[in-house]
Amino acid sequence: MNLIRRLLCTTFFLGLTGASAFAATPQNGNEYMTLPTAQPTESGKKVEVTEFFAYYCPHCNVFEPRLAAWVKKQGNNIVFKRVHVTSDPRVAPQQRLYYTLEAMNLVEQYHVKAFDAIHKDNLKLQSDEEVFDWAAKAGIDRAAFTAAYRSFGIPSKLRRADAMMAAYKVDHWPMVAIDGKYTTSPSMANKNATGAMSEAQQQDQALAVMDFLVAKAKAEKK
Repeated sequence: MNLIRRLLCTTFFLGLTGASAFAATPQNGNEYMTLPTAQPTESGKKVEVTEFFAYYCPHCNVFEPRLAAWVKKQGNNIVFKRVHVTSDPRVAPQQRLYYTLEAMNLVEQYHVKAFDAIHKDNLKLQSDEEVFDWAAKAGIDRAAFTAAYRSFGIPSKLRRADAMMAAYKVDHWPMVAIDGKYTTSPSMANKNATGAMSEAQQQDQALAVMDFLVAKAKAEKK
């Protein structure tokens, strides 16, 4: 079996080098973790995959296109969801930005553009007005976006994000949860890594661990 390659991820692990130390099946407690309490999912017979991310996070930004390709490849095997994490209050407007796009059914159209605004255009997006200006320049009706951003529904989405972070024990990102049961991250997927690997190889390894967990979760549904 090919070596499962290594994922990029959190700030702590950026710059960490290494090659996979395992050549067999990913192991619980090493390459992934099983949650002590399974969380409810809404995907029926499909496997629910949830990414915990933040727009400001450079690792999330680099991971996004490869993750999107992975999701497309999985097709009908999974239901894919995202949770924008809570972190520094200074970037709270970015979290509200994501959930406003979600409320307006605009995530697929503007998700990558939001990453690009921060990581390519060097916008801070750390205030409501900055976010409103970006939305208008990106082609979203400013009044409609502002109304959705300030609507009563957004705080409930933020509270749910907080609750999910606690339930899934999320303390770094991007982190991926599989079917409410399993999580993987650089610290798990690369716990025993040695030697130098590129960032792309790190990402590929995480995706390979995710492949394994999706297959495992799917088999457990039968």
